[in-house]
Amino acid sequence: MTSLGVLLVSGGHERAHYALVMATGAAALGREVTLFATNAGIGLLLEGQALAEDPREALLTARGVAGIGVLWAAARELGIRCIACEAGLAAEGLRDAALSPGVERAGVATFFEAVSNGQIVTL
Repeated sequence: MTSLGVLLVSGGHERAHYALVMATGAAALGREVTLFATNAGIGLLLEGQALAEDPREALLTARGVAGIGVLWAAARELGIRCIACEAGLAAEGLRDAALSPGVERAGVATFFEAVSNGQIVTL
């Protein structure tokens, strides 16, 4: 089965949420998935999950939709590889920021190597 790379460049809740929806959906179907966040998208991978505190999170939960907190836990269980872009961390002034457990710091070459000939979705 073809691998999937999810490239998250936006820091908004909607895109971060859907990046996790795409990643967990593909992983649940048995695809190897790598989530690569850069620039403002790195917010999803920071320790503390600030996006899980976004007002939209409560709205999704009230409507019976899995939010970032639930999807993040599923991503970890499904073995999704998460990478914070080193250049993106520097660009956002987050070079020394604490990342969620299991999140790697690496560059775009590592992302391309992980995805290989697979598909890439950008959000």
